[in-house]
Amino acid sequence: MTASLWPIGRVTLWGAIAVLLLTAVAVSWNPTPLAQALAGLFIACALIHAMAFYGLRTAIVLLTICLAITFTMENIGTATGFPFGRYHFVVGGELPHVGRIPVIVGPLWFGGGYFSWVVASTMLGGADRALDVRSNAIGLPLVAAFVLAQWDLVMDAPAATIAGAWIWHDGGGVFGVPLANYLGWLLTGWLFFCGFALWLRRRTGPAMRAAPSRELRLIAILFYIGAGLTHLVPWAFASALGQGGEVTDGAGVVWRVHDIREATVAIFVFTMLFSGLLAALQLVRQSSEP
Repeated sequence: MTASLWPIGRVTLWGAIAVLLLTAVAVSWNPTPLAQALAGLFIACALIHAMAFYGLRTAIVLLTICLAITFTMENIGTATGFPFGRYHFVVGGELPHVGRIPVIVGPLWFGGGYFSWVVASTMLGGADRALDVRSNAIGLPLVAAFVLAQWDLVMDAPAATIAGAWIWHDGGGVFGVPLANYLGWLLTGWLFFCGFALWLRRRTGPAMRAAPSRELRLIAILFYIGAGLTHLVPWAFASALGQGGEVTDGAGVVWRVHDIREATVAIFVFTMLFSGLLAALQLVRQSSEP
């Protein structure tokens, strides 16, 4: 009976993923309560995926590593300006805080970071399953950090300037966002990805080396790309959505909203979409191997 129900379950799973991603693409670019609920669902999906991909214990450890490092780095950042630059959060002001940081921020790092990790490991031919190989243990955290920073390169300018979710006090050349922010993302991502690698390396063995379902890797790729696709709607339907005019960053520099939206889509196509396609092609190559 279980086997006969599995095709129905698979169709239901993919249908749910499609609905979630389409809904996120359509509405999550606009900071509304629905968008915040979708962000919570995105985090839950990342944790559930990690449980299916690595097991419950490892998923909890990965979440703990990420939260410990990102809340530490974000609090250092808001207090000192290192490593991201000088900024403060506006979004989540009504939520509990960990130090100066809204409690939702750390889990969002985990959601984006976890899917970036799976995308990077897929690009590298399943390097997460062979971390006893030195090149994988060194290379995977670094590649994953760049894959994650691509997500922030796409997301940060519209979120900080148009949505006003956080404010960069001194502005910056990337539509009001400083270069230091992206370097800070690289550093922070690399730190917790090194933590991921150290934990997973300890668990290397026959069970760990067994390749997980390619379907699970594909789901992670779709969630990663979906996070970038959310920026297509406000760019493509700018007039209908009232996405015009100008916006002023924290340093008083005025930017055209249309320019930010168009640049965001261009950056997405040549960073996140490209990385997702590379990972997907790696899956295709693996499926064609004897």
